[in-house]
Amino acid sequence: MKISGYEQVLFQREFRIFVHLMSKRILIKNIRQLVQLRDNAPEKVAGAEMSELPVLEDAWLAIDNGLIADYGSMEEFPGISDWNSLEIIDANEGLVMPAFVDSHTHIVYAGSREGEFVDRIRGLSYEDIAARGGGILNSAKKLRATSEDELYEQAAGRIREVMLLGTGAIEIKSGYGLDMESELKMLRVIHRLKDNFPLNIKATFLGAHAVPVEFKDNKRGYIQHLINDMMPAIAKEQLADYCDVFCERNYFTQEETIEILEAAKKYGMKPRIHANQLSNSGGVQAGVQVGALSVDHLEYVGDEEISALKNSDVMPTLLPGAAFFLGLPYPPARKMIDAGLPVAVASDFNPGSSPSGNMMQMLSLVCVTHKMTPEEAINAATINTAYAMELSNSHGSITRGKAASLIITKPVPSVAYLPYYFGQNMIEQVIINGNIISNSN
Repeated sequence: MKISGYEQVLFQREFRIFVHLMSKRILIKNIRQLVQLRDNAPEKVAGAEMSELPVLEDAWLAIDNGLIADYGSMEEFPGISDWNSLEIIDANEGLVMPAFVDSHTHIVYAGSREGEFVDRIRGLSYEDIAARGGGILNSAKKLRATSEDELYEQAAGRIREVMLLGTGAIEIKSGYGLDMESELKMLRVIHRLKDNFPLNIKATFLGAHAVPVEFKDNKRGYIQHLINDMMPAIAKEQLADYCDVFCERNYFTQEETIEILEAAKKYGMKPRIHANQLSNSGGVQAGVQVGALSVDHLEYVGDEEISALKNSDVMPTLLPGAAFFLGLPYPPARKMIDAGLPVAVASDFNPGSSPSGNMMQMLSLVCVTHKMTPEEAINAATINTAYAMELSNSHGSITRGKAASLIITKPVPSVAYLPYYFGQNMIEQVIINGNIISNSN
């Protein structure tokens, strides 16, 4: 694939990325399959619809001013004489599909937690590690001691990494600060990432991630601090689109979750929930009650939770990296889809339970461990995650007028080859909002 005319616009670090900005018009030709092609895209797909993944064989696609302008068959290849400064990319029989929308991440964090990884190998559970000061509280201690600039530089490196892995829109949570100063610091870092990178970013306030050590014996006091102090400060600076709560035993109850999220709604933050990761916590029911955009994790889901979700607009979101990394039971994805539910798939990129933002790898995991088909997995990681981030009108499908955030693969025989050939990077090129992204050598 020959592409010329790069202009460096991002930061210089160990992963330097170049964004091509010199041509606003791009034509991609010789596409083996144009994947997730929807002339009139729905907001989401559910049940049997999740197995439907429309494709166009032997195709071309045109980009103008950061948007998908047109597409068609190579048999009717367009005349291009009227396009000035046109950039032509030869896909060379690769697939073109929408960039991933990763609707659940924690990529603003300080340091790493590989020591806990070794502890789990030696037999300790996630809850055992948390009980002795590890887990979220370990990350909070490190983050509080890290400057905003250093925190930003660490997060920027991860953003560069996931862009190269095909992520074109991402949600990022706070929640490793657990005090006013540190939560605001995290959200300001997310705001800086929004300003400096081409992908779409949404911010989530997750102050209710755990109870900090200074409120160890006063959880009610911490909840009041979240509602009466942190939320007004966040709203004043307009730092968060959403509010999330870890609804789980030893963290926040169903009733506390509802209280916190109803308060957040008054400050313009829409609800999301960490639900049913370690137990039947009531998080799913809480999400339905407050009208959450999504309930995420769902390792412990039964008939009662499925019934509640069937009567709602809440997006059930699976985080296969966390279940795999922690050795937890896998969510009943097959049962949920067969019951007519939509399902989304996100990475949960974080230092403790899912230290990976590789969405292509998440496709492999849900196919192998959750028994989802490749078509269902791609729908879950594109159109349904776009719904979970309120980006249905701009992301998640190949549709005229949507953002030109695309993945061009290396030559592969089929869509199914992508999750089948696990662990290998089959991405040749990433385009985000019309900007061609590549790694500098």
